[in-house]
Amino acid sequence: MSAVITKASSRPISAYLYKRAKLRLFGLIALPMFWIVGVYILSLFLLLITAFWFVDPFTSKVIVGFTLENFVSIFTVPAYISTSIRTLLIALAVTALSVLFAIPLGIYMAKIARPWVRNALAVAITLPLWAGYLVKIIAMRLVFTEQGFFNWALAPFGLSGPTFSIPIVILTLTYLWFPYMALPVFTAIRQIPPNLFDASSDMGAKGFTTIYRVVLPLIVPAVIAGSVFTFSLSLGDYIAAKFTGGSTQMIGSIIAANINLNPPVAAAFSMVPIAFVVIYLMVARRTGSLERM
Repeated sequence: MSAVITKASSRPISAYLYKRAKLRLFGLIALPMFWIVGVYILSLFLLLITAFWFVDPFTSKVIVGFTLENFVSIFTVPAYISTSIRTLLIALAVTALSVLFAIPLGIYMAKIARPWVRNALAVAITLPLWAGYLVKIIAMRLVFTEQGFFNWALAPFGLSGPTFSIPIVILTLTYLWFPYMALPVFTAIRQIPPNLFDASSDMGAKGFTTIYRVVLPLIVPAVIAGSVFTFSLSLGDYIAAKFTGGSTQMIGSIIAANINLNPPVAAAFSMVPIAFVVIYLMVARRTGSLERM
């Protein structure tokens, strides 16, 4: 009797939800939409509002108001312009270097390497993700410091390794974000049917021709997916520049320096990497790659 009552009492809820598809849909997406709209988008909106405020030059207090001076300074202050261009070029260089390394590595892992070699390389690629962010930064700093590995290895030849500079920042960021490019590219290449390679060989195509004519067109969506991570993560980084770039400054460096000194300027300058990412996604969408992802 109790089992019948329990079963009967549980039916109305399921029956009520079964007849109302919109309510079921709302229940499924309510929590993620709260995070996206209530936390993420709202915080960006508040950041944008703060960018129009200004700091009282006498009291150094943030005054709620409306001014475009913060945005004007982004396009008129030479240091801000050069930093924005430098950060953009570094992010593009990291993305290009990741693609350059990921494609041949992905081909080798997916089509040539033995299973145990493939597994070992997969572990080696994902190994940087196992360590903390600062641990990886310090590791790269120790490699390129004056008493680091490169100087030690080149000392017998009378040479010295590279000093902390923009190239080292690019190498460090590539080391950090390369897994986000390598894994999608490897997965895409692994899904390419082997008979396409055989057909290309039968048509007389050499190795590089096959890569250019067969592999690249098929893995463009994977490259775009990986580049979104490498590009956007490199744009927002500044710890790598601080520890391995010497005097190199990125957008994040200026934002961090102004968070307490001039929060409205920091908020306005935070819009620059967001604008870069939006433009990058728009360009990627024009290629049609996002629709094939």
